Amino acid sequence: MDAPFDTVVETHGATVLRVCRAVLGVHADADDAWSETFLAALRAWPELPEDANVEAWLVTIAHRKSLDVTRARAARATPVADVPEPPAPEAPPDVWAEVAALPDRQRRAVAYHYLAGLPYADVAAAMGGTPEAARRAAADGVAALRRRLGAGT
Repeated sequence: MDAPFDTVVETHGATVLRVCRAVLGVHADADDAWSETFLAALRAWPELPEDANVEAWLVTIAHRKSLDVTRARAARATPVADVPEPPAPEAPPDVWAEVAALPDRQRRAVAYHYLAGLPYADVAAAMGGTPEAARRAAADGVAALRRRLGAGT
């Protein structure tokens, strides 16, 4: 690619952060995944073909880096002296928690299409499957969010 990499970060940084936050939630792990995404992209930037869809490429890297963080979290044990009390119910509901509670395919389809703005063909390429299956997963995810959040019909 001939374009300067800093323009790629400026142009697509917010989209990449939305994907990381959709997978990991709004905390430091999402910020770390964002940084790791652009470090990996910077390393691969010189070999990227001129006709590549940069946004889809970055979203794929962000998704993979976010999954790496999720796997690392699962591998770490956090010892505690006492079991904490369960938290009190929140009002209003935490939208990010509701998105995180969706089944994996629905959560990813919602994040890629509605948060990252990717067309269903690119969502299908990132997730594996057909554009129709990606559209169905996203629609099912949005319907589940509407039911959980009481957003009406």
